[in-house]
Amino acid sequence: MTNLQSTVAASGPTDLKFDFAGLDAQVQDSPFHQWLGVRLSKLTAEMIELTLPWREEFVSHPKIRYTHGGILATLIDLAADYAIAAQLGRGVPTVDLRIDYHKAAMPGPLVARARVIKMGRTLATAEANIYDQNDALIASGRGVYLTHSR
Repeated sequence: MTNLQSTVAASGPTDLKFDFAGLDAQVQDSPFHQWLGVRLSKLTAEMIELTLPWREEFVSHPKIRYTHGGILATLIDLAADYAIAAQLGRGVPTVDLRIDYHKAAMPGPLVARARVIKMGRTLATAEANIYDQNDALIASGRGVYLTHSR
């Protein structure tokens, strides 16, 4: 068991439907997520953390070399979605997403930390923050996700 996995095990009983390996497998299941290189790096009863390694394809402006905002929005959406999935036991579709950009993301790995704000029978709300390798806040966002399934 890794240190990250032991964080969940040591916290005692939770409402989590996935353990670390199970949620990471869900994240890795999508070809798009595989292309991004996103990985689960932390899972607790209160939050998840995703890590996104740098890729040259993320560059929006060739001379300044900052990361395209769509990549940041994607990372916020994924982190918030998988915070819900950890509790629900499955991924959920996005209904609404709001992103605030605080600082340009320059080349380097990014970390997204997300938590569920409200889990409802039909909708859930989660928020995520993205940090750069110096732990500076790059972007934040909140999403609403459809939890009801037929």
